[in-house]
Amino acid sequence: MKMKWPVARLGEVLTERKEEPPPDDLSLGRVKIVEKIGFDTGRIQLRTDGETKTGMILIRPGDLVVSGINAAKGAIAVYDSKNSSPIAATIHYGAYVPNYERVSVEFLWWLLRSQFFRELLLQYVPGGIKTELKAKRLLSIPVPLPPLAEQQRIVARIEELATQIHEARALRQHAAEEAEALVLSVLHRQFVVESSNWTLMPMDRAIEISDKQIDPTLPEYAQLPHISGENMESKTCRLLPWRTAEADGVKSSNYLFSPGTILYSKIRPYLRKAIFVDFRGVCSADVYPIRVLNPDLDSHFVKWSLVAEPFTNYANRLSGRTRMPKLNRKQLFGFPFTHPPLSEQRQIVDGLDALQMEVERLKRLQAKTSAEIDALLPSILDKAFKGEL
Repeated sequence: MKMKWPVARLGEVLTERKEEPPPDDLSLGRVKIVEKIGFDTGRIQLRTDGETKTGMILIRPGDLVVSGINAAKGAIAVYDSKNSSPIAATIHYGAYVPNYERVSVEFLWWLLRSQFFRELLLQYVPGGIKTELKAKRLLSIPVPLPPLAEQQRIVARIEELATQIHEARALRQHAAEEAEALVLSVLHRQFVVESSNWTLMPMDRAIEISDKQIDPTLPEYAQLPHISGENMESKTCRLLPWRTAEADGVKSSNYLFSPGTILYSKIRPYLRKAIFVDFRGVCSADVYPIRVLNPDLDSHFVKWSLVAEPFTNYANRLSGRTRMPKLNRKQLFGFPFTHPPLSEQRQIVDGLDALQMEVERLKRLQAKTSAEIDALLPSILDKAFKGEL
């Protein structure tokens, strides 16, 4: 690989630390142990308990820590020099002392977590990224090494751009969260603030539960969509991607539902999961397939009412505080259901659906933008270590 700057093997600027932690410190828990290094963050997670093994290595503040097994995935960290206590790791990690007169440890941290370095691994290490990166292999790799002042400039520029990327990602996420909050705010206004004059209707006159159970392994049902609470997004009335009953490996009895059904997840009512389906399928026993009985009710209005605060608060009070709270049928039909005139129901539904569509548009935009943002940092690092930043 052609490099713009002078090249030095890592062994010229890094020295392997070969100290072992005192056995008593390990056995008594006086030395914290590396649990793992985050692939995305490059941060060390520590533990104080658990099994200790022979042949562990000592890591001191300022050391560059490399996971031999997961180095190619970004598991490389700098043990914070502000910390005064040494830590320990298994022999699958390496601790390296930088020569600060020649190299910035932050420069090496960014370099070793880049795609540029992964390409060097493929070129110089037998087995490439699939081989455990022991000290002998790591320290033999040649890397570009500009003057120290240039290294520090590059690090400052990378960190400046990384901060901007983080802020852009946070802004996109915040916009999507604000849009979701707006839907909940409108839901609160309609079903709490403006519902005092609505008409009371016994729940058993409003809805029924379609309780036809079927064997989902039979050929006529195996290829139907299978919907469970996992396929319903919390608070949004949005159907998530689903698979067939056969693909989900469903064996136990399920409910058969038809187009025009509301599916409500009776497990953990605080999650507020309900959707309207316009297709035929099967749902798990943890879901109520609900049909609207009364012609004065709009099915989509009933769907939204099941995730609104009045019904959710009612369901939470009655479903118990067990590890897996569940709303039974008697409790469902005991809810004091209220509704406005049909025309107003439809206006409420249209408003909520329009807001939800906007939320989905923002989420799609956020996902697309996030993917573009995620691609920026690798591109920046590639340019940085080719001398183009």
